[in-house]
Amino acid sequence: MRKSGEEVWEYRYRDKSLPGSPMRQITLSVTEYPTEKKARVALQEQLLRMNGAEAFRARLEPTFGVVIDRFVIVERLAEILAQSPGEVNGDGLAYSTAAGYTSYISRHIRPRWGNTPLSKMRPLDVADWLRSLPLAPKTQAHIKRVLHLLFERAMLWGLIDVQRNPLELVRIKGGSRRQKILVTLTSEEFIDLIGKLREPVRTMAIVAMCTGLRISEVLALEWENLDFMAGTMLVERAVVNGRIGPTKTETSKDYVPLDGELATVLHAWQEELGRNNGLVFPSPLTGGCYHAGMLQKLHLKPAGESIGIKGLGWHAFRHSYRGLLDESGANAGMQKGLMRHANISTTMNTYGRAAIKAKQEANSKVVQMILPRKALCA
Repeated sequence: MRKSGEEVWEYRYRDKSLPGSPMRQITLSVTEYPTEKKARVALQEQLLRMNGAEAFRARLEPTFGVVIDRFVIVERLAEILAQSPGEVNGDGLAYSTAAGYTSYISRHIRPRWGNTPLSKMRPLDVADWLRSLPLAPKTQAHIKRVLHLLFERAMLWGLIDVQRNPLELVRIKGGSRRQKILVTLTSEEFIDLIGKLREPVRTMAIVAMCTGLRISEVLALEWENLDFMAGTMLVERAVVNGRIGPTKTETSKDYVPLDGELATVLHAWQEELGRNNGLVFPSPLTGGCYHAGMLQKLHLKPAGESIGIKGLGWHAFRHSYRGLLDESGANAGMQKGLMRHANISTTMNTYGRAAIKAKQEANSKVVQMILPRKALCA
């Protein structure tokens, strides 16, 4: 308490590192930390930085909030989210990852577990809490992964003894199962679709379908990435929420083929755009990158519905590209390289659903072996 001015919390201690052990104090705002419990959680992070993990644990039992606070600082989440649209510092977490962590922590993890001592966090309690959340199993699984990561950091920082991560005991039913049926396009459907799209979304869709690029990579393309003479396209950047950074994975950064027919389409777009430098698809309003979500909502989904395809999203082109590679007879290794996957299991499992036409043809061959027409006519 103060006689005048804002009310505060005060923590007093002696600094034994200095002669005479002078008295020091840490002051916390009552406005920012309205309850004693919240003030104590905030105080723990400062004491941890001053004393180190071993000395800290000898005096106080760390709460999960201490782990969260240190994680937010070490990973620079606030700094990453404060970056303006455009080129961003590629050092550290991707913007989308930082945004996801921040959302899960602030909306779910901190309110429930921030004040809980680490020793009191039981796997069964966590599992029951996750199941109680009114969220899809996949979202529950994402939250569990963040909790798992925070426990790993707690062990790394010496806040708890190194042990088996208790979150390994927690299972989310359906957490790894894809909830929606994948939307894929046949070549005929795609031709119908682009007839409904206006520029630049039309050319964006053609690039995505002909190369398997993610929309984040398409929107970050620059004309200098396209080598028309060599027939290659360098994928080295991606954009999320207007922020341009590195590609999703290191393996994603690679050259992809630039077919002559696709080059012709891009040349035509270049002439319409009237420029041959900078972004291939610059926003006319900002000069920066488009937002994929708005393009999908305003253009892609309506165009898909007009030809009878509901829920059409940008990633459908990547899945469709993989399916067409399969139909073309490309072997698994070639498909992995063209999809720019680190592991062939991703290519074959996540993107491995064959198109219904290919399934029908393969199934018909088997049926004809079992029930040849001559036998039916007998």
